[in-house]
Amino acid sequence: MLTYLFPGQGSQHTGMGGALFDEFPQLTRQADTILGYSVQALCMEDQDNKLSQTQYTQPALYVVNALSYQAKIRDTGELPDYCMGHSLGEYSALYAANALSFTDGLKLVKKRGELMSRAKQGAMAAIVNIEENALKQCLIDNRLENIDIANYNSASQLVISGSQEDIYRSKTPIEALGALFYLLNTSGAFHSHYMEEAKHEFYRYIMPFSFSGFRCPVVANVHAQPYRQSNIAETLSQQITGSVRWKKSIEYLLQQGVNRFEEIGPGNVLTKLVSQIRKDFPVAKANKDITFENIQQRIDNWNNTFPINTKVRVKGYEQLLETQTQAVILFGHRAAIYMKNYNGYFDLDDITPIAGT
Repeated sequence: MLTYLFPGQGSQHTGMGGALFDEFPQLTRQADTILGYSVQALCMEDQDNKLSQTQYTQPALYVVNALSYQAKIRDTGELPDYCMGHSLGEYSALYAANALSFTDGLKLVKKRGELMSRAKQGAMAAIVNIEENALKQCLIDNRLENIDIANYNSASQLVISGSQEDIYRSKTPIEALGALFYLLNTSGAFHSHYMEEAKHEFYRYIMPFSFSGFRCPVVANVHAQPYRQSNIAETLSQQITGSVRWKKSIEYLLQQGVNRFEEIGPGNVLTKLVSQIRKDFPVAKANKDITFENIQQRIDNWNNTFPINTKVRVKGYEQLLETQTQAVILFGHRAAIYMKNYNGYFDLDDITPIAGT
C-alpha cells in the first residue's frame, strides 16, 4: 500500500518547482490570478526575499506540491491508497484526494498564511533527543506551562510553541536535560493556543466552501485518523491551534499495512522522519496478521469516508459499480461491501472509489 506525503512550511527554497510551472501553465495561471502575483517568479527568483514570509511561503508551497503531484500522476499513473501532509501540506493531501479543488485549496491556504503572518511576538523551537514526558515535566517544573507542544514529529524530535519570552527561557532547562534546542525561524507561536483568534477567523472564512468526496482517505494531523467528510472545515480550523501528530499518524498508516511512503514536493524532511518512526516501530506489530480490531478500523475508516451510493471500480469488472450498503465484517475476518444490482458481497481489498462521487 502506498501513501503520498506532502511537506509544509520549512521545506521551501529558492528554485523550487523548476520546470513544473511551464509544464502545467493552466494551473500556474490560475494561481497567479488568485494570488495577484507570479508564483513562478516568487519560487524561482524571490528577488524581494518574500519566500520566507509566511503569507508567501504557504501559497508557494501549496502550488509546488500540487504541481509535483500532477507530474507524479502524469509520469507514473500511480494513485495512492492514503494521503497525508505535514501542517500546511495537509491542504495538498486533500487536493490529491480530490476533496479540495486546486483553486479552493489555494484560496484557503492564502487566507491561512495571511492570518498566521499576523501572529507576532511568538516563537517556536525544535527539541531533539528528549522524550515527550520528560519535556512536559521540564516545562511544568520551570513554570512554563503556557508553552504547547506543536509537533510530535518522531520519538526524539518535538517542536514547542509559545511566547518569545517563554521559548527563550526554556532553552537552558531543556538543554540541562541533554536535549538539543534549535530556535526556528518563525514569527508566531503556530499550532498553539496563541493562534485561537486566527482559528476562529479562519473558521468563518472556510464555512462557505464545499468539499468533494474523497478518492482516498487523508489522515488528519490533529487526531491521526482519517478525515470525515462531514467535518473537513472544522478539522482544518482546529489544525491552526492543534498539534501536528506526525509520529502517531505514520504509526497509524503502518498499522493499516502501508509499506511505501513517497514525499511529493520540495525536500525530503518527511522521508527522514518516516525512516526514524519506522525504525522504532515494532516489526512484529507492523507485519502482524490482520486482527479483528484492525479490520474493524478499516471498516470504520471506509464508512466514515465514503457514503452509500459511492461509485467504485471493482477488480474483474469493466463497468463502474455503486455501493448499496456500508462496509461490514463477514465471517469474523473479511472486510466486505454489497453493490447495487448484484447478489453477494465484494471484498473491500478489490474496490477503488472513484473521485468526485
